[in-house]
Amino acid sequence: MEKAVLINHTSVTSFRLTGLSANPKVQMAVFFIFLIFYVLTLVGNILIVITIIFDHRLHTPMYFFLSNLSFIDVCHSTVTVPKMLSDTLSEDKLISFDACVVQMFFLHLFACTEIFLLTVMAYDRYVAICKPLQYMTIMNWKVCMLLATALWTGGTIHSISLTSLTIKLPYCGPDEIDNFFCDVPQVIKLACTDTHIIEILIVSNSGLISVVCFVVLVVSYAVILVSLRQKISEGKRKALSTCAAHLTVVTLFLGHCIFIYSRPSTSLPEDKVVSVFFTAVTPLLNPIIYTLRNEDMKSALNKLIRRREK
Repeated sequence: MEKAVLINHTSVTSFRLTGLSANPKVQMAVFFIFLIFYVLTLVGNILIVITIIFDHRLHTPMYFFLSNLSFIDVCHSTVTVPKMLSDTLSEDKLISFDACVVQMFFLHLFACTEIFLLTVMAYDRYVAICKPLQYMTIMNWKVCMLLATALWTGGTIHSISLTSLTIKLPYCGPDEIDNFFCDVPQVIKLACTDTHIIEILIVSNSGLISVVCFVVLVVSYAVILVSLRQKISEGKRKALSTCAAHLTVVTLFLGHCIFIYSRPSTSLPEDKVVSVFFTAVTPLLNPIIYTLRNEDMKSALNKLIRRREK
């Protein structure tokens, strides 16, 4: 009897994703729209990384962290979008249990690392604007490398902990995930056991990280704005523009995390729309925001293009 129960509890070998729509015409529209989004995301973010590597004027802490952000955005988008694109052309939107676990792991690895990175970038801007004379002393390369190591380590620990909680649960019945990718809140709803404690742990982990980092970010930018209030000059306008760009990214990215992970695992009609912004739109907006609003990046890009044309 015990053996039979064990078999039942491990009977689910794959999950069925509902996708964004069951309408074939809508699916084709979704395919072409998100294919364009994905290609632009890859091109834009990879171009930022290459530009920062080859232009020595951009070898500063701010652009070091920006290159990390672009790399994370490429990886974060790649975790979900290619699978979603292939599913729009398939009737059976299946994903194996192992592939689902891998997708959840890397989704949370890159998402949590980006949250920590955005927080570090806010601190970098705070030091640059509020303590300009001590900036290179405080944000030296040793500190930058330590911060980068810490945020990637934190993201890895977070992802391992959430993924471990998920795969230990028994799955023996429903296999339909109401989304276009695997995520912890949707997957644990399919478990054949009470997941109330797990949901509390998710809220206290992902939800708390999102809320705390968002508060820290808002406070950091509020302090920066106060310090700039009576110092309007060309340099200060540039600083305000940079902070506005950062705050836009923070709001879009952390808004999703707070919306999804700071409540119990219940499905809402808005979940898919929010998830689209989280996985496909925000990674595309980052290169647009950081290049079109940044004269140094535009100048470096033009220089790189001219070099390639010669």
